[in-house]
Amino acid sequence: MGCGEQPYQHDQGFVFGTIYNITYQSADNLQTEIEAALQQVDGEFSMFNEQSTVARLNRGEQADTNAMFSEVWQLARQVSAETNGAFDITVAPLVNAWGFGFKHEQLPTARQVDSLLQVRNQMDFSAIAKGYGCDMVARLLQSRGITNYMIEIGGEVVLGGRSPSDADWHIGVNKPTADTLAIDGELFTVLTMTDRAMATSGNYRNFYDKDGRRYAHTIDPRTGYPVQHSLLSATVIAANCATADAYATAFMVLGLDSARQVLQRHPELEAYLIYIDDRQQLQAWHSPTLYDKIAR
Repeated sequence: MGCGEQPYQHDQGFVFGTIYNITYQSADNLQTEIEAALQQVDGEFSMFNEQSTVARLNRGEQADTNAMFSEVWQLARQVSAETNGAFDITVAPLVNAWGFGFKHEQLPTARQVDSLLQVRNQMDFSAIAKGYGCDMVARLLQSRGITNYMIEIGGEVVLGGRSPSDADWHIGVNKPTADTLAIDGELFTVLTMTDRAMATSGNYRNFYDKDGRRYAHTIDPRTGYPVQHSLLSATVIAANCATADAYATAFMVLGLDSARQVLQRHPELEAYLIYIDDRQQLQAWHSPTLYDKIAR
């Protein structure tokens, strides 16, 4: 049965608007406790839960913030500082303006963009909350003495110990595709690792064509406009998933060259970056430390 005699539990459910899959070695099933932990995260950071702390703060209401909120807020500020503002939890009004504009074929004017750049009083933790949710489940499992686990929420992953086959875990990186229905997309590569967290961000499924130009879903919070560069997918590996989540989002704003510059300053991070070259061919760049972790 792989490591030891205890069975592996396999839990699946729905949280943060997406599906979670959690595998862990334990005699007891902990799905009730896992979902309670995830609901705590949802209660702080959900944009869809009208009673969440962030929703109440965005409406200008009084809301007590707890240690969990402070932890994620501080991490968001730290990643923002380390990426020259490429990660910004106050970008929501700009994202909404562009999304609404594309949907109604009325792009925001330069004046509207400038106005929204000045008024950034709404927070959106969606680019960090899924990763933080993975971390919370990992902390819960560890507190129960569980060391072998794979936690995945909407593509964000935390890995610990050994898989059911008594090996490191194998985690796929999807091939970028414009097919918005490609839920189980073709894999671009497979990484073998453990005791690490991984998050992927990409705008290859989220873009709009208008007047002969392609606009990425990723909005640069520094300019207020959609990014224009060749990076299609950023996978970041870090010690925890909230950090990986935030940097993956930032890299999709920064583009290939600037992302690599950030990685040079942060040897604790690893990345697998998929981009399109001058001949419109998919190419990949990855941290040198990932060489021995690429299964194929």
